[in-house]
Amino acid sequence: MLIKKNKYILLLAALIVSSVFGLESVQAEDKGRVFEMRTYFANEGKLKELNARFRDYTVELFKKHGMTNIGYWVPKDNKDNKLVYILAYSSKEAREKSWKGFLNDPDWKAAYKASIKDGRLVKKIENVFLKGTDFSAIK
Repeated sequence: MLIKKNKYILLLAALIVSSVFGLESVQAEDKGRVFEMRTYFANEGKLKELNARFRDYTVELFKKHGMTNIGYWVPKDNKDNKLVYILAYSSKEAREKSWKGFLNDPDWKAAYKASIKDGRLVKKIENVFLKGTDFSAIK
């Protein structure tokens, strides 16, 4: 229950940050729009490398494949070596197409292979699909 509560607290924080900074790119009025909150649990000692992979490669590749980067966070007290991020898609079908393209992208394959040369970075991934409520600043 505590893990689920923390996920929703992070989502709320993302929505507040987006609202405060007026990110018009995430204000689309698309009723089919879906958000995906992903939590990566890094292997011991690998969070710094995981963050570098996202910063240096993954974020731009997500954009290339039509994903909207909402935000990336690590918990303040990060005992579980977590990286939490939220992506947005115009629909569930668009999400599937984007991920297929991303996972088959030669640039992603090269970045992934290089990043795990000294061992896998991630031991577990959790994802939750979300949609904006009628009173949400982001839909």
